[in-house]
Amino acid sequence: MQINISLGCLNNLKLTKILIPFERSIGERRVSATPETVKKLKSLGCDVYIEKSAGELSGFKDFSYEESGGILFTKQDFNKWEEADIIFCIHCPDYEKLNKLKEGCLIIGLLNPFANKDLAKILSDLKLSAIALELLPRISRAQSSDVLSSQANIAGYKSVLLAASELDRYFPMLMTAAGTVQPAKVVVLGGGVAGLQAVATAKRLGALVFVSDIRPAVKEQVESLGAKFINLPEIDEKPTEAGGYAKAVSTKFLEEQREILSKHLSEADVAICTAQVLGKKAPILINERMLENMRTGSVVVDLAVAQGGNCVHTKQNETVIKNGVKLIGASELPASVPYHASSLYSKNLISLITPFINNGILNINKNDEIILGCLISDKGAILQEKVFEIGGSN
Repeated sequence: MQINISLGCLNNLKLTKILIPFERSIGERRVSATPETVKKLKSLGCDVYIEKSAGELSGFKDFSYEESGGILFTKQDFNKWEEADIIFCIHCPDYEKLNKLKEGCLIIGLLNPFANKDLAKILSDLKLSAIALELLPRISRAQSSDVLSSQANIAGYKSVLLAASELDRYFPMLMTAAGTVQPAKVVVLGGGVAGLQAVATAKRLGALVFVSDIRPAVKEQVESLGAKFINLPEIDEKPTEAGGYAKAVSTKFLEEQREILSKHLSEADVAICTAQVLGKKAPILINERMLENMRTGSVVVDLAVAQGGNCVHTKQNETVIKNGVKLIGASELPASVPYHASSLYSKNLISLITPFINNGILNINKNDEIILGCLISDKGAILQEKVFEIGGSN
């Protein structure tokens, strides 16, 4: 039997109202909808409200949204929040805004639900529905809606540019009248979306690239990009993945992996850390001893810092120098490329929601495999309690 979520507007056959807020998180420059995607939502029959200047930091002017059929509103106009049926967002709005929403309003964004009991209580108390995009299933049909992948691509690319700008030497080999400059050696920890993009970018800049990942299947992808795969520890345990993400491994495996990595890192100019386990604290892959053996002037960019970090001493959105090594906690790199990050993110949302909108009316099938995986609240009924209880944040 098909079970549907029908927003309150269905009873009166009113068009679905979608609200696009100005993102107020520190350092955030993205927006959850572009003029192009607003035009698409209008073609589906929806009304779209955009908070003034919502796209300004991403390069999208207010008049562009109006030309696409959107309706602008000011931050003082709480009526639009009260009327909204769906909120498209990057991060969850604050309580003041959530408290204005009507019962059953659907929030779609990166809601950070892991171990976030406060969020569960708010959704329950206010009887709100919510889709956490972090939980989107890694299945073929969901690829076009996968915001984690689209944003991780950007993070991987930008992490290498950031490392190159902070490094005390060239990336490529250079032959000059004064002599030959050897290429930089880059070690990438984690061969997921961000890691592979980091590999591709570092190779374009002329570096020698080595990759470590607990999944043997990643080796072929790494080598196809021209990098070298660091062989795994030879122990009985065979690392696996679940739903497209690496699974946590034993302490013994991590110790063996660190031993293998230690030699590579002692010779490295740059380390890019991308290893994460969904919903859990990131594994420490560079410990104190390994850091001490890295050369003075080398750079570590830790993309996993928001989940605890792959390297000791990294701090979120800070640069720390330890034993002469520059440690960069880079958790917000997608926001540093706001135009393309916003464009991709908004297209992901459109892909997710389009199948469930007909003539301006939203009707979500809760039995759909994609929705089943990421719907965390249905009008205040918490659907994935374990997600809120067990998480991987600091």
